[in-house]
Amino acid sequence: MIVKNEHEKHYGYTPITERKGKHQELLLDFGILRLRAGESWSDSSDTERALLLIEGEVVFEWEGKSFHATRNSCFDETPIVLHLPRSVKASVIAKKESEIALEMCENPQAFEPKLYDKGDTRSDIFGGGTLNETSIRTVRTVFDGEIAPYSNMVMGEVINHPGKWSSYPPHDHPQPEIYYYHFFPKQGFGVSLLEDDAFIVKDGDTSLIHPDKTHSQVAAPGYAMYYIWMIPHLPNDRWLPTTRYYRQEHQWLLEKDVKIWPERKKTEDKA
Repeated sequence: MIVKNEHEKHYGYTPITERKGKHQELLLDFGILRLRAGESWSDSSDTERALLLIEGEVVFEWEGKSFHATRNSCFDETPIVLHLPRSVKASVIAKKESEIALEMCENPQAFEPKLYDKGDTRSDIFGGGTLNETSIRTVRTVFDGEIAPYSNMVMGEVINHPGKWSSYPPHDHPQPEIYYYHFFPKQGFGVSLLEDDAFIVKDGDTSLIHPDKTHSQVAAPGYAMYYIWMIPHLPNDRWLPTTRYYRQEHQWLLEKDVKIWPERKKTEDKA
């Protein structure tokens, strides 16, 4: 399902999913923190937390440390993320109007807080050199089951190039997932496919992906689509980069040097 943008009307923290409230089947607390210049926010909740600066300028403070973070564009710059274990107090002081995504989950394990600066995020190009570049996208992984084995969740970003597909070919996994969108220019839109249902998504919307449901995205031509992707690990099934199960009828698209129309003609054997 799609949760339409309401947080833009409010400053402070706006919850979108809650482990003990709305959309609890997603197994994550997720919301958007919007601060005006000079405002601050702090938290020491009994959860694992990741604070991702989407855009703005803030100072993160935790355990006597501080980091001055500036991000002018989530499309052109990699993220800055503060990742914290349970009960560690963190504060955010806004130097100018800022937007921050918060992902939270249960995790009794203690680990050292970590600040992921712009150079610490793995950035990959998926879909290049195949399918006539129709599914080329930039995938940024902040942390996953390999990078942070002590974590109970995953966080990353995708830049869906204008008119292109991502999360493609259609795939699923046992873990639920959350996508949070922005567009450039802001009036842009895309389509989120959840199983056989198509949903228009716009700036600030959120897609809630239930376990074992296929999901793919496409951005309208002329509009770049950004989304944060967040996944909780399951107790006996941690999400790894290999945890993508492609629909059988579309797996031929993953073959090396696969040909599609117009290079491949209809008179040739079907897949």
